[in-house]
Amino acid sequence: MDDTSVIVLNGSGASNIVLVCEHASQHIPARYGGLGLSEEAANSHAAWDPGAYGVARDLSDILDAPLVASTVSRLVYDCNRPPESDSAIREVSEIHDIPGNHNLTPEQRAERVDSVYRPFETALSDLMDQRQTGVLVTVHSFTPVFHGKPREVQLGILHDDDTSLADKMLVKAATHTALKTARNEPYGPEDGVTHTLKQHALPRGWANVMLEFRNDMIATPQQQHLVANDTAALILDALDALALTNRMETGQCRV
Repeated sequence: MDDTSVIVLNGSGASNIVLVCEHASQHIPARYGGLGLSEEAANSHAAWDPGAYGVARDLSDILDAPLVASTVSRLVYDCNRPPESDSAIREVSEIHDIPGNHNLTPEQRAERVDSVYRPFETALSDLMDQRQTGVLVTVHSFTPVFHGKPREVQLGILHDDDTSLADKMLVKAATHTALKTARNEPYGPEDGVTHTLKQHALPRGWANVMLEFRNDMIATPQQQHLVANDTAALILDALDALALTNRMETGQCRV
């Protein structure tokens, strides 16, 4: 895994949906010496999004959609942040100090951008450029408790300036999932979490959404598969509704 920072699964998938999992792995390449982390910190949610890759992989199978996933821990570099962001390489993440991220030189930061972020960014851009139009869906997970405060939401449907797909999914959610669902929870654009949507989907005019699953809801392969099935149906139903709205707005559909 030290030889690559990104994988593309089902790159020739027939779906117009492109899936992304920026925080798929807790892997820290050997050259970073484990970042000085304890075993607990290296395997905690601070290092990755537990369950998210399993859901994304199942969605890829169900939808026949390509999936772009980072293979490197976000504590090395967070691929959902731009290089100029301090949060791209955190010195502290939640309750964990990251010794290997302290006092990095510009050259050390640039090495991480070039070896982790740029390959991920390029793989996703190249895949999207092969398609004239499409839909971008990013898959994440979050903890049930954050700084001692329980989180009631189980599925966050997040968006940036383009709300169109998120709006439809929020309307359709109760039909397809028993998960307690909310808009822009537990994070929103103000938290800097929509970089991938802003960098790749908005400039291309692609419909887009970011999905945040509470990680106790997707802790096992069985849970991941069930959630992926429900989520796939939700996405497809919302896209049908969005297409109908677009046809009506352009006068291509009479009711």
